[in-house]
Amino acid sequence: MLLPILKYGHPVLRKKGARIEKVTADIERLILDMIETMRIARGVGLAAQQVGCALQLAIVDVTGVADRPSTLDVEGRPVNVETFMPVVLINPEIKPTGDSVIGPEGCLSFPEIYADIARPESVEVNALDANGQPISFRAGGLLARAVQHEVDHLNGILFIDRMETVTRREIKAELEALQIETKATLQAKR
Repeated sequence: MLLPILKYGHPVLRKKGARIEKVTADIERLILDMIETMRIARGVGLAAQQVGCALQLAIVDVTGVADRPSTLDVEGRPVNVETFMPVVLINPEIKPTGDSVIGPEGCLSFPEIYADIARPESVEVNALDANGQPISFRAGGLLARAVQHEVDHLNGILFIDRMETVTRREIKAELEALQIETKATLQAKR
């Protein structure tokens, strides 16, 4: 089922997600719905907060993105990224590694807003998968960036919080317009 993606200004986007203690039928359904929603929206990641659920759950899928390559190591060995996608991250813990690199980012909760963001070039990830089984891997490139972006969402942090001050000032009018639109939508639903 296609889920509505919350836009900037919705309070759930600022909530830290609750840990998932057990993968229930409801969580399984949410995972499938999030994957479908992310693919239809043409995103490379989606956090539960973006669909109105403050949970420690995110989906990442960098399949087919050739202009910004990704790397993936499992148990110290390189793995074909595409065979690992989509990756479901439940209760993820990350450890950034490597130098910080600047790269372009967007967000489904901020339509048509993009900016260069500095993030560590690689990240070590420990999480549970869609079946509640532990997974560990090291990601680089776009996959590392997407994982960090989504884990930020799970902690109520938005990519605008990572922007340089000058960049945020440049898009201030767009952010304010989006926030006003979101608040008007929320008021109309009351």
